[in-house]
Amino acid sequence: MPIQLGLRENARQFTLLVIINAFVGGMVGLERTILPRLAEQEFHLVARTAILAFIVVFGLTKAGANYYAGAWANKVGRKNLLLIGWLFGLPVPLLLLWAPSWGWVIFANVLLGLNQGLAWSSTVVMKMDLVGPKQRGLAMGLNESAGYLAVAATAFASGWLATEYGLRPYPFYLGIALAVLGLLGSLLVRDTRAHVALEAAQAPAGPAEPHLSFWDVTWRHPNLGSVTQAGLVNNLNDGMVWGLLPLLLATKGFTLMQIGTVAAVYPAVWGLGQLLTGPLADRLCKKDLLFWGMLLQGAVLLALLFASSYPVFLLLAALLGAGTALVYPTFLAAVAEYAPASQRARSVGIFRLWRDAGYAIGALLTGLLADAFGLPSALAAIGGLTVLSALVIQRRMYCPPVADGNAAPAISCGQSARPQRPAIARSLWPGAG
Repeated sequence: MPIQLGLRENARQFTLLVIINAFVGGMVGLERTILPRLAEQEFHLVARTAILAFIVVFGLTKAGANYYAGAWANKVGRKNLLLIGWLFGLPVPLLLLWAPSWGWVIFANVLLGLNQGLAWSSTVVMKMDLVGPKQRGLAMGLNESAGYLAVAATAFASGWLATEYGLRPYPFYLGIALAVLGLLGSLLVRDTRAHVALEAAQAPAGPAEPHLSFWDVTWRHPNLGSVTQAGLVNNLNDGMVWGLLPLLLATKGFTLMQIGTVAAVYPAVWGLGQLLTGPLADRLCKKDLLFWGMLLQGAVLLALLFASSYPVFLLLAALLGAGTALVYPTFLAAVAEYAPASQRARSVGIFRLWRDAGYAIGALLTGLLADAFGLPSALAAIGGLTVLSALVIQRRMYCPPVADGNAAPAISCGQSARPQRPAIARSLWPGAG
């Protein structure tokens, strides 16, 4: 069967990857509700910094795995990286189930970070390869939606199981099933390097593609750098929500079931919302979606300082999920748009390195702030950083012209398009000289 690009043309393979990514997301959701409580109740940890150490090691390991997944994707193959990722994931629920000390939990999160970095990165890159340049926002919306709906489902399910049967062992039986199903499903995946070659062959002739350095993607390129810093701040605040929100809710007297529900609402709205925001990223200027999404997140985090009732926390969790849904598929669609096809996997890896380093930075920073000044100070600091990230997007990003080069450039956020950017920026515009 000839290789073709497009979502419809690769529906079976794409659907399989969506399902596998749901299993990947479910592995993280397993920890969202119960690990902070496990630290307090079974391991008797008091310091917030010590409790959040599992997120720090998870974030650092996942960030490194993301980078090498991007760098190795063209060398060892997307499918092989996916399988290696699941081999790292298999022991995770068993380690959490049997952990006699917090050190075991830390080690389990090293393996979980490797699982997430390699497996999630592989599914992202393969979906980009399959659909071609016109539907990447939709593809990323479906991918991230499946992953974060699974985070929500397992966060809720683990909270319910912990309420009914205790923190261990039953919630972790769910993780064993997810890991086994993820590995078995990955055996059925076909590699997508041939789709990359087809896209490169179909690309219109133009000037030679510029080489994107590590620092171009990190900061120097105005669009890619803006996306990267926003990704880091997004996961920085998510790391805080992951580690501190259950503890904040516990101080207000909420039950484990209520905490699990709030912890589930946030990624549920995040996941469902991407079914809408993913396609929007194919049609609207990505700057607009990123600016408003980060601004909404920052406003919600600051509003958490004044929340006290359970319904208000549910509402704010939903709004936080909506803000994250605006940015998450847009991040990846933007990197795919601004990076040449031959450098896509590596550029995605660099972006995801910084984005998921945000987990570690956020957990460490908020743990130190919470121990020194209390939970409200940590919330205020991270909310302020998120608003600042939105302002960086507003200042630095611009909307490139449409691909055919004939239409007028898109205008964003009340600013004129700025076609006379440095050469490396202009040469990455689709169809631009």
